[in-house]
Amino acid sequence: MSRSLFVLCLLLLLLPLPAAARVAGPQEVTRPSNARDLASIRSSGELRVLVNQSRNSSGEVKGQSIGVEYHRLRAFEQYLNRSARNGRTLKLKIIPKAKDQLLGALLRGEGDLVAPGELLNVRGGGVRASTPIVANVPLIVVSRQGDRRYQSLEQMSGRSLALPTGSVAGEALRQINRQLVESKRAPIIVEWVDPSLAVEDVLEMVQAGIYSLTAVEQPIAERWAKVMPRLRLEPQLLLAKDGGLRWFVRRDAPMLGADVDRFLKSYRSPADQDAAFQRVYRRLYRVHYPLGRAERNKLDKLRPVLQRHAQQQNFDWLALAALAFKESTLNPAARGAGGATGLMQITPAAARSVGVDNIGVLDNNVQASARYLAQIRRTYFNSPQLNERERMAFVLAGYNMGPQRVQSMRAEARRRGLNPNQWFFQVERIAMEQVGMGVVSYVNSVNKYYLAYARERYSLEPR
Repeated sequence: MSRSLFVLCLLLLLLPLPAAARVAGPQEVTRPSNARDLASIRSSGELRVLVNQSRNSSGEVKGQSIGVEYHRLRAFEQYLNRSARNGRTLKLKIIPKAKDQLLGALLRGEGDLVAPGELLNVRGGGVRASTPIVANVPLIVVSRQGDRRYQSLEQMSGRSLALPTGSVAGEALRQINRQLVESKRAPIIVEWVDPSLAVEDVLEMVQAGIYSLTAVEQPIAERWAKVMPRLRLEPQLLLAKDGGLRWFVRRDAPMLGADVDRFLKSYRSPADQDAAFQRVYRRLYRVHYPLGRAERNKLDKLRPVLQRHAQQQNFDWLALAALAFKESTLNPAARGAGGATGLMQITPAAARSVGVDNIGVLDNNVQASARYLAQIRRTYFNSPQLNERERMAFVLAGYNMGPQRVQSMRAEARRRGLNPNQWFFQVERIAMEQVGMGVVSYVNSVNKYYLAYARERYSLEPR
């Protein structure tokens, strides 16, 4: 094989493969809708802001803003209202979207302004970037304290690096990998993670050792390192430094764009803007590494009973395993609050509701939990409009806080224009506002353990 053909084949391998559960990207926009410029926005009384749905960018917990864009957006609202005429003030309407869908939604007329809170690649015309909020943002590698430290990107040749959907690090790594291939080194392997994970989730999984490495904007890494102390920032592993954190508007909304620029040039972040963020996240549960030698040995012993009852109720046995790890760290003798018992930490009342007694016995404990989960799924979350990942997330939320309460949150999400059939980043926003981070952290943790197990399915299911 010629060298040029060899290089071409390697470059083709560098292209990211779509994940099976991956959320679709922005739709093709052939005829953008008419833009609303500032005058029509003022007439409507509403500025529609498309935000990155991640908790890092736009999270709010029981009235406390933890997303990096919230303070800026509220300040911009006040800025616009200072020049309001005839007392006609504006209110913001926050519209959360997946990061890779934001610009498509802007061009389709679903919003007036995009505030991503992260670097965002712009391709094609029709969109105008604001003056930079932060210019020349370093895009760096993040690892875990105690793991091997690389001194150069060349030393990462052949290593795997996890990225969330829409990360601009993908493009930077394609450029770096071309250079590695040209120098006859193996490329850095990009693992595009499940779309239920945002940048903060990937960082948490790096801290746990589930993923070895990720790449993220340095200001975001520094922010999360305050509440994830085992993260290690690697500024010597610089992927790029030519991007700026910006907002985006339509090119045919020049007055709005001009006001955005004037505001951002004068805006200064409050010194305590991360106080609520640190207060909320410092006391939250953090995922652990579920695949150590001791944990694998425990799981191997429990596998037959988990597989048997999962099969009977049409669950993936690794989903039950993930729930068991979160509830009891795979300890069949565990005892919890309110009578929660055993491996799955199910209560006697919940077990009796599905016809199971004596839940101190391992087989009964798993049977009761699987039946109870199946009952929640069948009674409340059986709609064909739910994909299986979201269905399981709703079932877990119902297992944790009661399915009726979850249904009321779905109704509130629908009322607000959120997607009632998507727990991650949509209905969970209602949960964060109403009850705090408890149930959100619970569902996310079980999901992360499931994804960790699913990556190792081949070794956890010996043939």
